[in-house]
Amino acid sequence: MRRVLLRLVLACALPAVLVTVWWVASAGSTDVYWPPLRTILTAFPDVWTADRLRGDVLPSVWRLAAGYALAAVAGVALGTLIGSHRRVRAVCEPVLEFLRAIPPPVLVPVIMLFAGIGDTMKVAVIASGCVWPVLLNTVEGVRAVDPVMAETARSYGISGAARLRSLVLPSAAPQIFAGLRQALSIGIILMVISEMFAASNGLGFTIVQFQRGFAIPDMWTGILLLGTLGVVLSLVFRLVERRVLGWYHGLRASARRSP
Repeated sequence: MRRVLLRLVLACALPAVLVTVWWVASAGSTDVYWPPLRTILTAFPDVWTADRLRGDVLPSVWRLAAGYALAAVAGVALGTLIGSHRRVRAVCEPVLEFLRAIPPPVLVPVIMLFAGIGDTMKVAVIASGCVWPVLLNTVEGVRAVDPVMAETARSYGISGAARLRSLVLPSAAPQIFAGLRQALSIGIILMVISEMFAASNGLGFTIVQFQRGFAIPDMWTGILLLGTLGVVLSLVFRLVERRVLGWYHGLRASARRSP
């Protein structure tokens, strides 16, 4: 219990210090673009009502979830295929390096030409950016499977789907989750960027509308809400990761305790 409380205090210490510094530094501000934190927090409940949360935040979360899930499935599937076969990897590697070097925001106008300006475009933009860390980490995770375990599986005649399920994916799971963690932050960024182009709702659209209307405190509330959403999603991801990779974290804890 004491360890949990200590970790909670340590986790909240830096945010509390930053908020305090922001509060004090902006307390006497008269700059229209840098309002006091007190003004921003006062405006927050008036701006983000239940209707606005349903109309702007939920669509954004849905687009993020759809694009992220699509990228996760495609990244793990393609990464497993490429990482398992040397010839496939040799053929695909130049193309992957070329596509990975293209910033996803640059593809927004291109995707708009083919997918229109609806939710399909936004989901495609998110997926196009999130897929790369998942795919590349999956490739490296599959390539790093312990050769002794791979040879043991071959000796026992474990192949095909059984080998994939019992050896390859569990061995690559830590790196796959590392890629998924990176993809989550990229997905949030692309969610906002995609909603700044030809959108009628969403967090990115609303923040831009506040900025264009010179509703600066309202704009800052949107930025705070976006940061809070990122923190919540990160915590949810860590809970899922801890549950799925419980065996891995257990092994690491045992290794640290052993002399």
